[in-house]
Amino acid sequence: MTTSYRINVFEDEFHSKVVARVKYNADLDYWDGRNWTNGGVGRHLGITKLKDGSYVLIYGTQWQGEKDYGVIVPPEEGLNEILKSNNTELLNQKRLEDLKALSEEMQILSDTEYEME
Repeated sequence: MTTSYRINVFEDEFHSKVVARVKYNADLDYWDGRNWTNGGVGRHLGITKLKDGSYVLIYGTQWQGEKDYGVIVPPEEGLNEILKSNNTELLNQKRLEDLKALSEEMQILSDTEYEME
């Protein structure tokens, strides 16, 4: 799904205040054998980073009457969505380098746990 329009970014899941506008993407989608999806039929998910360092999850929809939007999330939530989608190649992008470091830190902690047993 390739588009180049901008969507509203809200400060929280309640859509109480628009804090930015970002270019739409569905970078966290994966092929389910029939469609590019993430989050159900007609649902898509992307991620981006604002200039202030905040992460935004982008929620896309193909459903009539619904609009695409973004929500600011903590880095850990952004990383979790990347890992869930198995699109870990995104961590090689410069804009997501701190999420890559967080991912590597998680791996180190996990390896340390095994060493202690």
